[in-house]
Amino acid sequence: MVFAPTTQGMALATMRRQGAATPVLLGCAEVALQSEGGQEALARAARARNAMRYRCSTLLSPSEYQMLTVEAPNVPQEELKTAVRWRMKDMLDFHVDDATFDIMSIPVERASGRTPSMFVVAARNSVVRQRQERFFDAGVALEVIDIPENAQRNVSALLEEDGRGLGMLSVGPQGGLLTVTYLGELYLARRIDVTTELLEDQDADRRHATLDRLMLEVQRSLDHFERQFSFISIARMVLAPGSNEALLSYLSSNMYMPVVQTNLADVIDLSAVPELLDPAQQAYYFFALGAALRQELVTP
Repeated sequence: MVFAPTTQGMALATMRRQGAATPVLLGCAEVALQSEGGQEALARAARARNAMRYRCSTLLSPSEYQMLTVEAPNVPQEELKTAVRWRMKDMLDFHVDDATFDIMSIPVERASGRTPSMFVVAARNSVVRQRQERFFDAGVALEVIDIPENAQRNVSALLEEDGRGLGMLSVGPQGGLLTVTYLGELYLARRIDVTTELLEDQDADRRHATLDRLMLEVQRSLDHFERQFSFISIARMVLAPGSNEALLSYLSSNMYMPVVQTNLADVIDLSAVPELLDPAQQAYYFFALGAALRQELVTP
């Protein structure tokens, strides 16, 4: 079960996965936490959704961590984290001794001649500790603290074509996120400072300027990606559910690859929660659903 932060509270989602079968959404819920008594609301929601039966996870918000790309140190596996920590000390906006971090390898083909690299995700110890304590106080046995980049990767992996990379773009209240996946692995993750509010600006000139800026950021990122990973051919760009129609039209008209809108019902069984057939609901629960794709039911 995933507890994904939203602007007003948390979006909950529970998924069942069995091998290569279509993932099945078991349920979802919205929990308002902004009002007084938010902690009690979280505890009530956890009890109502039988959270103790599942592996539970949550997501950090983009402002709560840094995601860096670094060259993989040429050291034994058991020394890797120590070497990465030393390398990060001049890259973080806080002291490295105050950091909790994890690493994710970026696969490369040996014949490419590229030096292996990796993603490093770092958060302040205080942020991680506060999140753990909040769920502990709500009676939730939190097992995983994840990030939106991984959640988007999980959805993107379901949409890939055999042997081809896939670009995915989501734009929400907290900004835009561009990812590229290949064979289910995350190769590119780029934050873009564009929100749904900017895309829906009432001033036509400002809306067009926002679209121009977003398009430029996407194209630059993909051009850089193709230079780095020439062995990956990107088949298409998919937009996360609920994307602005003007964004779809603009990107479709200006990009050199097909751009399509995602419908999660094509890759996830949503029959148990029919309201999730609505694109707006898919947009609201997008990161919760993506993160829930890594969760498994523990007991029937």
